[in-house]
Amino acid sequence: MFFSPFLATRYLKPKRTFVSIITVISILGVALGVWLLAVVIAVFTGYGERIKDSILGFEPHLVIDSGGIVRNWPEAVEKVAAVEGVISVTPYVRGQVVMDFAGLRSAPMIRGILPPEGEELARMRGKLAKTPDPKHPLDPSKAIPRGDFDLKDFYSAVIGDGMAEAQNIQVGDKILLYSPRDIDSVMKSLERVEGAEDAEGRKKAIEETREMTAPQEVTVTGIFDSGHWDFDSSIIFVHLETAQVLYNFDLEECHGIAVRTNDGFKANKFQDKFLAMLPQQFRVMTWVEMHKLIFDAVAAERQAMYLILFMIMIVGGFCIMNTMITVTFQKRSEIGLLKALGALEGQVAWVFLFQGILVGLVGVVVGLLLSQVTLYFRNDMAGWIGRSFGVDIFSEEIYKVDGGLPAKQTLRDLVIISTGAFFACTLASLIPALIAASLQPAKALRSE
Repeated sequence: MFFSPFLATRYLKPKRTFVSIITVISILGVALGVWLLAVVIAVFTGYGERIKDSILGFEPHLVIDSGGIVRNWPEAVEKVAAVEGVISVTPYVRGQVVMDFAGLRSAPMIRGILPPEGEELARMRGKLAKTPDPKHPLDPSKAIPRGDFDLKDFYSAVIGDGMAEAQNIQVGDKILLYSPRDIDSVMKSLERVEGAEDAEGRKKAIEETREMTAPQEVTVTGIFDSGHWDFDSSIIFVHLETAQVLYNFDLEECHGIAVRTNDGFKANKFQDKFLAMLPQQFRVMTWVEMHKLIFDAVAAERQAMYLILFMIMIVGGFCIMNTMITVTFQKRSEIGLLKALGALEGQVAWVFLFQGILVGLVGVVVGLLLSQVTLYFRNDMAGWIGRSFGVDIFSEEIYKVDGGLPAKQTLRDLVIISTGAFFACTLASLIPALIAASLQPAKALRSE
């Protein structure tokens, strides 16, 4: 019963021959393919999950707008807030402004929202950047939040840590915000200045221009860290009425309504409910639709790496085939003797098929073990490579997330990788097994 596995194991025992060397090379080829594929796919999976976490933890799950200005938003907010499963609803004003701090100007995006309360306030406070406690500098659990996310004051603002570090802004600093919509008003005012008939008229027009271009001064009361570089370097949160003033909106006008639910992964179900209950001029977009390009790009790169790195498995399969063919020709006399003693063709074929299976199993196990070690020390390895060769393995500015090199292994990925490698090795050993089974005893023993 164990005739074929017994012989297969005997043939694979190291004997300091050329066959043993290429057997080791075959195992290493399979292990290398499994190792690389498991590590790369885990990194891509972790990258996608980290993007999802940063978006779900910071962005609204759904956005309701009308493609322009939403008028009489309290009525729509009241309807949406009454839906079961909705955690928070806030109208928002979003757009680009000109920010001036210490003479340095930039053009970030503002988000004017109602001050968060209750669970929503606790969640936003959890996104505040932290600084080490002077008394316990090495204890992350005792780090001090940088300010607060309370926007009840009309003249308060919360900015991202990327923006704060780029311009050296600290909690308590004052920044000036100019609305780009003032440009049209300024141009019209200049036309009035030019058309004024006397000095008194020109002076009055100039005073009106100054009032139009007066910036909104706000105090930085908090600095957040969303984990997403784009958010942290370009977004300023202010009170809804402050943003309405900057954009010359009435109190019941906004750009849209942001909604968070109890399960962001079921946002499409809420989308259908909102579309059914709101007037036709409204549209509802989920967080997946708003960031579709990012997720599509990650998914495409992940699938491409699957295909590219699986070629290493195929190379390992050819190595196994080469090993088995070499063994087949070296063992011709033994094969002939086995068949002369009554061994069936299937038994002979299984001897060499078991060799391929064993090589594949060993290669898969070694590759998976190497991948676990690599993923565990991935940040240390990435740091060493960066210091030694001056290469930034995972740039936060390029990949838009922080927190080190991400990685997440799933059972599905491990099963696909292991099964794919195993089948590649099994198929590679099938041809040599059929060659060995087809040998005629008389021809195989003729040279003996």
